[in-house]
Amino acid sequence: MTSMTSNQPYLLRAFYEWIVDNDLTPYIVVDATNELVEVPQEFVKDGQIVLNVSPSACVNFSLDLDGLSFQARFSGQPRRLSMPCEAIIAIYARENGAGTVFATEEDVARAQQDSADTSENVSQPSGPTSLEDADASDVKDAPVPPKKGKPTLKVIK
Repeated sequence: MTSMTSNQPYLLRAFYEWIVDNDLTPYIVVDATNELVEVPQEFVKDGQIVLNVSPSACVNFSLDLDGLSFQARFSGQPRRLSMPCEAIIAIYARENGAGTVFATEEDVARAQQDSADTSENVSQPSGPTSLEDADASDVKDAPVPPKKGKPTLKVIK
């Protein structure tokens, strides 16, 4: 199996846009103990900081595969903030809490190890793994999904 890049930057952007498109206020929870996180330390509590990242609260907002950066005011002073995406623990809408919590790298590594341990104990299928691997007799004997009828539109008054 080939290694894939993290899906977190993509999910983070999708949740951010979804929250903003619904006229809600996106907040992020950041792991401030990550050495690459640059946030005002005086606002960090229990190793985390919650930030309003709405378009009205941020200037020069940039979210890409490497991380998130923007400028915001804290106690009236403009500050430059930046963090890698993996340091963002959660994103949610202030008004209703809709959003997501991201798995940590440790969680992902543990899940991959558990998956590897499980797959070592499971027997592999002996048949073809794709249509390209199957010969004509295997494909001919494969079950055919039932055909569906012609779609219809029903008018309800």
